[in-house]
Amino acid sequence: MNSELLVSDAAHFRVDYEINPYMHTEVQPDPAAAVTEHRAIVAAHLAAGRTVEYLPSAPECPDMVFTANAAVVRGDRAVLGSPPPERKAEVPYFQEWLTGHGYEVVEAPYAFSGQGDALALGDLLLAGYGQRTDRRMHAVLSRELGYEVVPLRTVSPRWYDLDLAVAVVGNPDTLAYCPQALDAPSRLRLRQLGLDLIEVSVDEAERFALNLISDGTTVTMTRGAPRLAGALRDRGLRVIELDTTELAKGGGGIRCTALTLDNPLARRPS
Repeated sequence: MNSELLVSDAAHFRVDYEINPYMHTEVQPDPAAAVTEHRAIVAAHLAAGRTVEYLPSAPECPDMVFTANAAVVRGDRAVLGSPPPERKAEVPYFQEWLTGHGYEVVEAPYAFSGQGDALALGDLLLAGYGQRTDRRMHAVLSRELGYEVVPLRTVSPRWYDLDLAVAVVGNPDTLAYCPQALDAPSRLRLRQLGLDLIEVSVDEAERFALNLISDGTTVTMTRGAPRLAGALRDRGLRVIELDTTELAKGGGGIRCTALTLDNPLARRPS
């Protein structure tokens, strides 16, 4: 998992509006430092043996660096994101790239935060709602991509996307999550999956600790979450910790900057 990724760049990254609690227009990222951070993330993916596809960002799209919100992909199908109005200008660029690379693209009929609220776990899809995604999208994702959907509701805007509250680690069945970010029924659903669950504190989760990318062997994550990093290393995973100080000013971490292209199709009975 997560061995083929689509990224953009931070060339036009800035804070033009406030659509999550981490964004403040008076606190702008340092342009050069943001580009350096993003390049280091891409370099880490390549060093881990991942394939990286690239779509240049557009000047009018300051959040295009956060490609995870563009869609959710499975096999040769992609369901486009339907983001807040401030980010609508991104959608045609991603739609064109996906169509041009042979994906059958489905437009979202309701508000949908793309992969930010849709984390693949084998044939399951951990599907967020409560903030940026309309729960009616869950039926669409199940129908169009063939997933069994596990609905998970985040409880406040600071967890505006599920990928700030939950991380699929793999290796082979490990999941990290912040219990306080989810409502009680959602926590119960996670416990009933029978996975190895790592609990992450609110303090580390708010520093984008869970906004990580794991291929089941190597975890690429934000620096500054030593407890989670230690728990991952204890499970035999290689952990790469990177600075995301500037990207965090837009409310994103490492997971936000990559759209997974290699979510496999459903396993068929042998």
